[in-house]
Amino acid sequence: MTVLAIMLDLVREARSRRWIAAFFGAATLLLALVAFGLRVEVVDGALAATRLFGSDLRTDVRSVDVALRPLFVATAYVVFYGGTLLAIVATADFAPTLLAPGRIEHLLSLPVRRWEVLAGTFLGVELIVLAGAAYGGMGMVLVLWAKTGVLNAGPALAAMAATVAFAPVYAAMLAAAVIARSAALSGAAGLVLLLAGIVAGNRAVLSELFHPGPARAVFMGVTAIIPRLSALGRIATRLSASEPVARGPALALAAGTALFALGLLALAVERFERKDY
Repeated sequence: MTVLAIMLDLVREARSRRWIAAFFGAATLLLALVAFGLRVEVVDGALAATRLFGSDLRTDVRSVDVALRPLFVATAYVVFYGGTLLAIVATADFAPTLLAPGRIEHLLSLPVRRWEVLAGTFLGVELIVLAGAAYGGMGMVLVLWAKTGVLNAGPALAAMAATVAFAPVYAAMLAAAVIARSAALSGAAGLVLLLAGIVAGNRAVLSELFHPGPARAVFMGVTAIIPRLSALGRIATRLSASEPVARGPALALAAGTALFALGLLALAVERFERKDY
């Protein structure tokens, strides 16, 4: 119950400080750009022409389901990576504000355990990001449906995948905030883990850049423990293109990502327990 109370308190503060309004406002702006910038002409179930911000795109007359697959894939990538970056920027100040001098001392004077403070903060941010992802993803689905006449759940799936990918990213941001109460450092930690996750998702290809030996072994060893965030994005795009996805490996990837996030959160709690306020 204490964790739930802290989580809801963070959501209320985010709303009072207009953080949630800014988050949803940015998502609305992106949806408006797609809605007003994309023009698609569909004739008898075939794609006749496509215009993006007034510029004609070369399009062969073919089935709209097949012709629009690249658009759905591109949209899924934009939602996944754009949503993750937006979440990093929007939430970078949450934990440093919670741990600000004066406030954290008052909070710890209450009957609240330290791990409950971090767990409530983590879950509160994930709740806000989940709500924003659902809004942006479903909004993109409806916009593309209205524009093309094809109902594709790809953007919504990409948004949910972005929420899973953001869990270890924010766990790293929270750990950085515990070490140094800085929004800049917290945001930088999130960006570093996001980039590391992109590298880890392409480790098999990137390992070929190293000569066989210790350097390649170190690279493969380090990237083996980092969640493969770009692989989550590729799963979302394959679903957007109506390509088959193996359920077992996809669930294992999501579970591994969540486990890594819990590990980072545990490290943040251990560091937080040893700090003197």
